[in-house]
Amino acid sequence: MNDLDYRVAHLRERLAGGPLAELGVQVAVHGDSVLVTGTVPSSHCRDEIGRIVGETLTGLTVRCDLVVAEASSPDQAEELA
Repeated sequence: MNDLDYRVAHLRERLAGGPLAELGVQVAVHGDSVLVTGTVPSSHCRDEIGRIVGETLTGLTVRCDLVVAEASSPDQAEELA
Protein backbone atom coordinates (compact mmCIF):
# COMPACT_ATOMS: atom_id res chain seq x y z
CA MET A 1 0.00 0.00 0.00
CA ASN A 2 1.50 3.35 -1.01
CA ASP A 3 1.19 6.63 0.90
CA LEU A 4 -1.79 7.85 -1.16
CA ASP A 5 -3.73 4.61 -0.61
CA TYR A 6 -2.97 4.75 3.11
CA ARG A 7 -4.18 8.36 3.40
CA VAL A 8 -7.37 7.62 1.46
CA ALA A 9 -8.08 4.57 3.66
CA HIS A 10 -7.51 6.75 6.73
CA LEU A 11 -9.94 9.35 5.34
CA ARG A 12 -12.61 6.69 4.77
CA GLU A 13 -12.18 5.48 8.37
CA ARG A 14 -12.49 9.04 9.73
CA LEU A 15 -15.65 9.69 7.73
CA ALA A 16 -17.33 6.40 8.67
CA GLY A 17 -16.19 6.20 12.29
CA GLY A 18 -16.27 9.83 13.39
CA PRO A 19 -19.16 11.84 14.79
CA LEU A 20 -20.66 12.20 11.30
CA ALA A 21 -20.72 8.42 10.68
CA GLU A 22 -21.01 9.30 7.00
CA LEU A 23 -21.21 6.19 4.85
CA GLY A 24 -22.72 7.82 1.76
CA VAL A 25 -19.50 9.50 0.66
CA GLN A 26 -17.25 7.82 -1.89
CA VAL A 27 -13.53 8.53 -2.11
CA ALA A 28 -11.77 7.53 -5.34
CA VAL A 29 -8.16 7.90 -6.45
CA HIS A 30 -7.59 9.07 -10.03
CA GLY A 31 -3.86 9.14 -10.75
CA ASP A 32 -2.37 11.64 -8.32
CA SER A 33 -5.68 13.25 -7.38
CA VAL A 34 -8.65 12.28 -5.23
CA LEU A 35 -12.36 12.67 -5.97
CA VAL A 36 -14.85 12.86 -3.08
CA THR A 37 -18.50 12.42 -4.09
CA GLY A 38 -21.84 11.67 -2.49
CA THR A 39 -24.99 13.11 -0.95
CA VAL A 40 -24.98 14.48 2.59
CA PRO A 41 -27.88 15.53 4.82
CA SER A 42 -26.86 19.16 5.49
CA SER A 43 -24.51 21.97 4.55
CA HIS A 44 -22.92 21.62 8.01
CA CYS A 45 -22.12 17.98 7.22
CA ARG A 46 -20.69 18.97 3.81
CA ASP A 47 -18.50 21.63 5.41
CA GLU A 48 -17.29 19.25 8.12
CA ILE A 49 -16.41 16.61 5.52
CA GLY A 50 -14.51 19.25 3.57
CA ARG A 51 -12.55 20.13 6.71
CA ILE A 52 -11.70 16.47 7.40
CA VAL A 53 -10.70 15.91 3.77
CA GLY A 54 -8.44 18.96 3.89
CA GLU A 55 -6.76 17.79 7.11
CA THR A 56 -6.27 14.22 5.92
CA LEU A 57 -5.22 14.87 2.34
CA THR A 58 -3.11 18.02 2.77
CA GLY A 59 -0.89 18.65 -0.24
CA LEU A 60 -2.92 16.53 -2.65
CA THR A 61 -5.19 17.63 -5.47
CA VAL A 62 -8.72 16.96 -4.21
CA ARG A 63 -12.06 17.61 -5.84
CA CYS A 64 -15.15 17.49 -3.62
CA ASP A 65 -18.49 17.05 -5.38
CA LEU A 66 -20.82 16.69 -2.41
CA VAL A 67 -24.54 17.35 -2.83
CA VAL A 68 -26.76 18.44 0.06
CA ALA A 69 -30.02 16.47 0.16
CA GLU A 70 -33.15 18.56 0.25
CA ALA A 71 -34.89 17.63 3.48
CA SER A 72 -37.48 20.40 3.63
CA SER A 73 -41.11 19.74 4.39
CA PRO A 74 -43.62 19.92 1.52
CA ASP A 75 -45.30 23.27 0.91
CA GLN A 76 -48.72 21.70 0.32
CA ALA A 77 -50.74 18.70 1.43
CA GLU A 78 -50.40 15.49 -0.53
CA GLU A 79 -53.62 14.26 -2.15
CA LEU A 80 -54.26 10.55 -1.58
CA ALA A 81 -56.70 8.73 -3.85
